[in-house]
Parts: sequence; C-alpha cells; structure tokens
Amino acid sequence: MSENILVINHTAPFDGAHIREGLDMALIFAALDQNISWLFKGPAVLALKQGNNASTLGIKNYFKQLKTLEIYDVEQVYVCAEAMKRFALTPDDLNIDAQLLSVDEQQVLLSQQSKVVSL
Repeated sequence: MSENILVINHTAPFDGAHIREGLDMALIFAALDQNISWLFKGPAVLALKQGNNASTLGIKNYFKQLKTLEIYDVEQVYVCAEAMKRFALTPDDLNIDAQLLSVDEQQVLLSQQSKVVSL
C-alpha cells in the first residue's frame, strides 16, 4: 500500500550532505512506489537555483540529478514562498519545476502525510 511521504530540507545546499540525503530518500521511497513530496524551506531553496555546481567545491555535483526526479515519479516538489522571497528567487531562477507554498499551504501539506522526514 502506498503512503504519502514528505521529505523536508531546511539546510543550505553546501552545508553537509543534507540535500543529497534528501534526494537519495526521495528516490528510494519512489522506487518503493510511495507517494513522495519534497519541500525545500529556508536556505535549502538555494539547492534548486540554476547554475549550482558542487564540483567547484570538490564534492560530487548532485544538482544535475535533481532534474531526474520526474523520471522516478517524484513530481511533487515544493518551495517555501517566504524563503524564495528572502533569497530574491523566482520560479524562473530554479533548475526544476517547483510549486511555491505559503506557510499555511505547507501546514496543509504536512497534514496530508503518513510520514515526514526532516533534514
């Protein structure tokens, strides 16, 4: 039976491996036929900014893999509207399609989940 699972990332893209771990979790849960949503909050929204290149820091460039989410049926990607505003980003600045959610909409999303993984 498929469950609704939400992965939430809060940390900046180069602050440890949290975004990479979120990507791995989303893909693993999707491979297990779970209904996956992924929410980027706070500085984590910067992980979706076009032009990111982790290889310049000497780490594996996982940003390209974000574009493969749809292949794995991870189509419900969300970003915090307030964080986008704080970092002066628009949806056009992102390297994948993501839906902006207000704080109230994020609460609704949370209430619809069977499980939540927060990184």
